[in-house]
Amino acid sequence: MGSHILAIDQGTTSSRALVFDKAMKVAGQGQKEFAQHFPQSGWVEHDPEDIWESVISSVRSALKRARLSADDIAAIGITNQRETTLVWDRKSGKPIHRAIVWQDRRTSDICNALKSAGKESLVSQKTGLLLDPYFSGTKIKWLLDSVEGARRRAEAGELAFGTMDTYLIWRLTGGAVHATDATNASRTLLFDIEKNAWDDELLALMDVPAAMLPEVRDCDGDFGRTDAAIFGRQIPIRGVAGDQHAAVIGQACFTPGMIKSTYGTGCFAVLNTGDTQVRSQNRLLTTIAYRLGGKTTYALEGSIFVAGAAVQWLRDGLKIIGKASDSGRLALGADPKQSVYLVPAFVGLGAPYWDAEARGAMFGLTRNTGPEELARAALEAVCYQTADLLDAMHKDWNSRGAATVLRVDGGMVASDYMMQFLADILDAPIDRPHMLETTVLGAAWLAGQAIGMWPDQTAFSRSWALEHQFVPEMDEAVRNEKLAGWHDAVSRTISER
Repeated sequence: MGSHILAIDQGTTSSRALVFDKAMKVAGQGQKEFAQHFPQSGWVEHDPEDIWESVISSVRSALKRARLSADDIAAIGITNQRETTLVWDRKSGKPIHRAIVWQDRRTSDICNALKSAGKESLVSQKTGLLLDPYFSGTKIKWLLDSVEGARRRAEAGELAFGTMDTYLIWRLTGGAVHATDATNASRTLLFDIEKNAWDDELLALMDVPAAMLPEVRDCDGDFGRTDAAIFGRQIPIRGVAGDQHAAVIGQACFTPGMIKSTYGTGCFAVLNTGDTQVRSQNRLLTTIAYRLGGKTTYALEGSIFVAGAAVQWLRDGLKIIGKASDSGRLALGADPKQSVYLVPAFVGLGAPYWDAEARGAMFGLTRNTGPEELARAALEAVCYQTADLLDAMHKDWNSRGAATVLRVDGGMVASDYMMQFLADILDAPIDRPHMLETTVLGAAWLAGQAIGMWPDQTAFSRSWALEHQFVPEMDEAVRNEKLAGWHDAVSRTISER
């Protein structure tokens, strides 16, 4: 058996691969971005071949930098952008359409029709989710209704559905395995999270044939072996989890009450609720945190659609920064007397508002507003949105008297400016770990512990190490004034219904 673990992180804007040694240290990594396609306003697509090529390229780059070969890899873990939806031909493996990305809003009308028919309570009761274009189910329906002949072929069992984990497993195993894990299944609007099974009533509601669906396995289950032709030998795939669930694991948030908040393209705060399904009264999602060895752990989740994507907008859209890391430096130069708010509803608003029709807006602009103020507004918007999520979580969970622990990860948390403002606006300490790559670490741990190479939950939890704790310094009156300005800006952005 090899001496290293390979973890694949298939994200929204790039694919990455990291190789870990037995001591859980990074030996090498690779990354490759791929194109984003926006065929219409509110539509976001990916080319599956671009994703596949980016994954293979990243893996080979990681192995090369680690000076290793496939013979050194004992197992593979996979984590992925969730809800992004793909349908392909079972025989040829050819997709019938580009992948529809989780950010895509084209199925708003389908969701609204189901809401008008009074179906949201049924969906929420079984899935823990809300009727929103964010999730996979309505995307599948759109594909079957929009691509000529697709519904007939799906009903005949000729087509397969998958989120990106399933597609990668399919491709990596040469089409031998059509499977997903419980976390990704729980984000489809088709999966009963209490019964841990695809639900016939939900399938009928979404008009999705059961024959399309992958088998659902534990996060640390056996997902087959890679085709020897891809990397030179067969490698077992022994861990799979959606990116936010993998981050919960990578942050060692195994105790009920612990919260992790990941800052990538979007921002996702997840609260471990143990074996209890907490039904939110504040429009958060009830979801599966992870399923290990047949035991399901649940969570409350708040989803922000635009976090790092707002910084990408500064870079690629407005072109006021050269690279994402410039945003914090630019924000430090902003005029403290200007109160500029960006509501980054570029693809609607997520929790706790869930307004698919809202669009981005900026408030408080003056003739003196410049790049510095725009950069500060983009970073602060992420923190304000996090405050909304944490407020909702406290209302749903803290009635139980349990304390919460907030651990952060993702590319944006490298910014001390943003982390300090986050602590200030939340009025709570923020723990930033030494290991910021917690999502990919979670995927690696699933595979490593599944084959007995890495430690169990208890020992893994002890390995978590704090790099820096940010403590609140902002005056309460200033905090309240800033939050009031934010909530006023959001209220002006919400679409009329």
